[in-house]
Amino acid sequence: MARKPDETSTATDKASDDSAMIRELALLLDETNLTEIEVERAGLRVRVARNISVTAAMPANYQPAPQYAPAPAPVAAAPVEAAKHPGAVPSPMVGTVYWSSEPGARPFVEVGTKVAVGQTLVIIEAMKTMNQIPAPRAGTVTQILVEDGAPVEFGEPLVIIE
Repeated sequence: MARKPDETSTATDKASDDSAMIRELALLLDETNLTEIEVERAGLRVRVARNISVTAAMPANYQPAPQYAPAPAPVAAAPVEAAKHPGAVPSPMVGTVYWSSEPGARPFVEVGTKVAVGQTLVIIEAMKTMNQIPAPRAGTVTQILVEDGAPVEFGEPLVIIE
């Protein structure tokens, strides 16, 4: 006669399966030289990470360099001013900026380009989708504030059109 598994054996089996999955992920980290991996399966999320610390050997006669007061860092006023500029075009989403339709192609706009309302300024890739960002106003591009391939945040100024 077949016996029904009770809740205790089911919980033990599940814990055993989870342990096996964690061991497999740890082996995968070693094989691929990754430092972290995360998997979600059937409502269970498992993250396996390893800390790699590098220590440098110091020579016995090591003497630290004399400490000087650091020079004051220049104030980064340009981004703040650019965001407040009336001609700033903010990013409508988080993503990666591309100034041309493909690598090596001519950019959509450059400094000095005259643009019309609705003309494509840039492409922002978000979640593997390429989104064309149109010019909200007509004018001349006076500044490009983000590099090609750079990540942008929502509201971050992309260009200034005057």
